[in-house]
Amino acid sequence: MSRRLTVADLGPRPYAEVLELQRRLCRERMAGERQGDVLLLVEHERVVTLGRGTRPSSLPLSPAALAQRGVAVVDVERGGDVTYHGPGQLVGYPVLDLREHREDLHWYLRQLEAVVIAALDALGVPAERNPGLTGVWTRGRKIASIGIHVKQWVTFHGFALNVTTDLKEFDLIVPCGIEGVVMTGVAAELGRSDTWELRAEARRAIVSAFGAVFGYDRVEPAGAELLEPPAPALGPS
Repeated sequence: MSRRLTVADLGPRPYAEVLELQRRLCRERMAGERQGDVLLLVEHERVVTLGRGTRPSSLPLSPAALAQRGVAVVDVERGGDVTYHGPGQLVGYPVLDLREHREDLHWYLRQLEAVVIAALDALGVPAERNPGLTGVWTRGRKIASIGIHVKQWVTFHGFALNVTTDLKEFDLIVPCGIEGVVMTGVAAELGRSDTWELRAEARRAIVSAFGAVFGYDRVEPAGAELLEPPAPALGPS
């Protein structure tokens, strides 16, 4: 079977807007209204998301206190604990039909880790898994978080790679509920300050790694129609 991946680079977008886009694409894929896998790439405003596994201890500040600091708090359906998103972080949301890959959630999580590890290798950052924990680490520091949701084998939510992220923002939470975790980013690991160039390099590296790890025959940019719901089918006149 020929596999095609459509990549939509959304740039900076509000979290709620992209969450609704993911949900719509997932519904369309489940209903057979949309063919082919999609990878959304985006940066969000400062926001904390609470996965289904979030524990009270992972959020030392109340949502009201975070709001006073300009940080929104959103409950979401993905797995995992609390996560921070903000400028300089590359977030990837794959909307894939795992029936066309492998119906195995553990396999899918390991594939996402493999994508990020391969992309970091291309950027010159050595990265690895941490046994028993989901995500990607480098030199003992966490550089990427992963949390997914799957409906009828169609995926959404995904991964967040710190590129030029302000790492002090992670002090607002207990990232992924892991006490004592040290967060890092690509810029911090490489000692680079050319933020825009590094962000562009990270996007290219992620797209290349995603295509290779998941074995797509074609990887192509999305058209404007991806962001619009498909027109309803016309009934008999």
